[in-house]
Amino acid sequence: MSGPAVRPVARHSLSGRVYAELRDALMHGRLKPGQRLKLHELAEAMDVSETPVREAVFQLIREGGLEMRTGSAIRVVRLSLADYLELRRIRLLLEGLAAEEAARHADRSVVAALAAEHAVLTQAEDTADWTEAIASNFRFHHLIWRTAAMPNLLGVLEGIWLRNGPLLNFLYPNARPRYPGRHRHEDVIAALRAADPEAAREAVCADLIEGGAALLRLLEEIEAGRVVPLDPETTDDAPKPRRKRRPKP
Repeated sequence: MSGPAVRPVARHSLSGRVYAELRDALMHGRLKPGQRLKLHELAEAMDVSETPVREAVFQLIREGGLEMRTGSAIRVVRLSLADYLELRRIRLLLEGLAAEEAARHADRSVVAALAAEHAVLTQAEDTADWTEAIASNFRFHHLIWRTAAMPNLLGVLEGIWLRNGPLLNFLYPNARPRYPGRHRHEDVIAALRAADPEAAREAVCADLIEGGAALLRLLEEIEAGRVVPLDPETTDDAPKPRRKRRPKP
């Protein structure tokens, strides 16, 4: 497996910059659920000493994006089914609120930026560029949150995404979002263009429910022991579930 999916950082304000890079990697899904992180590998990848990396890692442990298991093993948090469902309930409320407020503040440039980001997402899905698809989906939703102009709400949603972002590696290609009609992102864009807060809330909530339906079923299969996801340390691709072999009669 190649090194951690993080970039070098400048040498000034190291702790803060390392923290920002790791946080960004979690939210954009560049780090995978359960992936083990080693301080010396992170330090080498970002061209810094281990001290700022250690400080940033422990900050993210406190915030719930990373966890330390027995000894010194540091891993990306992997949400349980119960955790995922609880966070989805919270997201339905808070992202719905963000969408309402975004509909009151969005101008033509925001609507155009959302449309462009959605085009990037669909192109990435069509070309099986799963890394870009995950990142583009986050950027789409993050733009809605920022447009809401509620900085405290933005901070709460980003905190949730520290834990939720890596899990989206399970989406592709195993649980690609599907919708009964047109893509719900298009409904979100239409609602913001029309400055319709109620429609914006409905569209975002429908996106979370419908777009995550296959992921929810996959998590149920994993938790029931019927599917085992590949160890993220053994592959650079999105985890592909493998069925447990049934014993021969």
